[in-house]
Amino acid sequence: MEVHNWGLQVGNVQIDAITSSSVFLVGDSEDIILSSFFDTPPEATMIGSIVPLSG
Repeated sequence: MEVHNWGLQVGNVQIDAITSSSVFLVGDSEDIILSSFFDTPPEATMIGSIVPLSG
């Protein structure tokens, strides 16, 4: 796909919220490389079966 935005003009941008998977792009890009990281501390990660609490 080839797109030409020769007359593109951006006057004002207001971003009210950002999600965990966001890309904001104005203009052209040859490549977009995505990466991620896991920032939860190891002690907060539960591996194995989780025992439900009785209510």
